[in-house]
Amino acid sequence: MFIKLIPPDRWKLPVIIVSGIFTGLVFFLFYISKASSYLGDKPETCVNCHIMAPQYATWYHSAHRMKTNCNDCHVPHDNLISKYYFKARDGLRHATVFTLRREPQVIYIKEEGAMAVHRNCVRCHSDLITDNRLLTINSELMKNRISRRCSDCHRETPHGRINSLSAVPWARVPLPESPLPQWLRTEKQAERKQKF
Repeated sequence: MFIKLIPPDRWKLPVIIVSGIFTGLVFFLFYISKASSYLGDKPETCVNCHIMAPQYATWYHSAHRMKTNCNDCHVPHDNLISKYYFKARDGLRHATVFTLRREPQVIYIKEEGAMAVHRNCVRCHSDLITDNRLLTINSELMKNRISRRCSDCHRETPHGRINSLSAVPWARVPLPESPLPQWLRTEKQAERKQKF
């Protein structure tokens, strides 16, 4: 059976208006949420949510900043499909929590995210884990190096101690850009100058 998608004549105008409003709202939400920024790997994207400022600040002052960005550590890299699936699913969860104002005071990584971080530690630092040239490593220590998560010992890498939103109160992070279009900002600035 074929479903007729064209509405009756008396409903065409209201359907067009409602469709236009809905489409406009979708584009507006896409723009205001900076959704396109999440397709890339820029670390500044993580501070779109103000709650991530301590994580950004501590990463920025770590040695990892010179070689990696947030996605290098926190997103799987086995293939593009799993990378973007993970980013989409995790991002939707983050957006939902942030939109509903349910963000916790203390942020803890979820189990799947912790496994992605561990795999990425091993991917980048495999030479440190399996370096057989070190004569001081006994078999028990070598077993622990391979069987345990990196964060079991290196839990403060690269973020340091972040216990709450007040962990780095004076940290300087990039401010999110204004969602106002440039032409509208220019008009507002001109209005302010005229008042003074």
